[in-house]
Amino acid sequence: MKIIKNTIVVVVFLSTLQLVSQEILTKKEALAITLENNFGVKIANNNLEVAKNNTSIYNTGFLPTAAISSGANYSKNNQTITRQDGTSTSIDGAVTKSYNASLSLNYTIFDGLGRKYNYQQLKETYNLTEYQAKETIENTYLQLFTAYFQIARLSENKENLSEALAISKKRLQRAEYQYDYGQTTKLEMLNAEVDVNNDSITLISAKQQLNNAKRGLNIILGVEKAVDYTVETDVNFINIMNFGELQTKTLANNSLLKQNEQNIAISEFNIKINKASYMPSLDFSTSYGWNKSENPATSFLAGSTSSGLNAGLSLSWSLFDGGTTKTNVANAKIALENEQILLEQQKVTIENNLKNTWENYNNQLFIIGAQEKNVATTQNNFERTEERYKLGQVTSIEFRQAQINLINAKTALNNAKFDAKLIELELLQLSGDILNVDF
Repeated sequence: MKIIKNTIVVVVFLSTLQLVSQEILTKKEALAITLENNFGVKIANNNLEVAKNNTSIYNTGFLPTAAISSGANYSKNNQTITRQDGTSTSIDGAVTKSYNASLSLNYTIFDGLGRKYNYQQLKETYNLTEYQAKETIENTYLQLFTAYFQIARLSENKENLSEALAISKKRLQRAEYQYDYGQTTKLEMLNAEVDVNNDSITLISAKQQLNNAKRGLNIILGVEKAVDYTVETDVNFINIMNFGELQTKTLANNSLLKQNEQNIAISEFNIKINKASYMPSLDFSTSYGWNKSENPATSFLAGSTSSGLNAGLSLSWSLFDGGTTKTNVANAKIALENEQILLEQQKVTIENNLKNTWENYNNQLFIIGAQEKNVATTQNNFERTEERYKLGQVTSIEFRQAQINLINAKTALNNAKFDAKLIELELLQLSGDILNVDF
């Protein structure tokens, strides 16, 4: 008996030491790692940077263009010239050299307001990209905590199975002692041994599922972590507002709806951009140039040098372009109408999802309360059955059934708890509030 007690003390000590040595990955730490390393978040941030660059004044056409050009030419030819008086001159290897350089500046003064509308469209496109990035991060939040809470769920289920295995081992040990002293049959001992084996197999399978879930979380985190870490298993529910307020918030802040609204704004500016082709355009250009030439004896001039400033205005107005602008404007209006239809469709879909999710959430909260009562009842039943089993008043089959009922009740409560939390996260995502929650 003393040896058994010492063994128990050592096992407890080693288990405690293992728990202390295991790294605990908190929800806040997991979120920080994900936002820094997740591949989807990185791509979303890069897309946002591209959209920001596109709204720069350098991409709007409002700035003038300037260019420098220069060149040099050299030619060597055999030339013969004949004058009006009939005389002629021939030169072999006549060399002609010319040089030029110029600085030019061009600016569009008016283009039918096309640049203005294009710039405003680029700003709306940037806003769209922001909402797309927000949606990506929201989805990443949901993926992260779905995986995180799945690990928490499997961890608690594994603990329940470990507890069940420990109970089965005690029962086997008791059956072995009773068999040795002739107080029970070998069948009783064999049944206990089978239950231990079954519980061991179930526990091993649960550990494998847990390790697989942790590897899945590593992909979302964007890092490679050993699977020996633990996670927080506590679940705190948020006091969500009533359905009316939640619905109002969803229609105002949902990322998908905001993207639809931005697409409508972009389509409206697209119509104005196409209509700008009906208007005239006025361009200004100026240049400063320098030219020099060196001519052979056959030329009237031995050489020349010129430099000076040139400037000009040009007005162009396409009176008829074959109907291209008219077609583009008509198609842009149809595209706008499609975006408006998509917005209405998205509203109906999201409101329907919100109602379903809200109902599921409330049902799940009710299930949690019912499962808590089930756990209390099955725990009480198991404890009573265990006492009666020790007194020989119930069979091992009845004891095993009480044990299974307790495990199933605890697992059902555990699953209900985490299912409710995940549904809560879906509600927060629909209402656009998931990024504002303190995890």
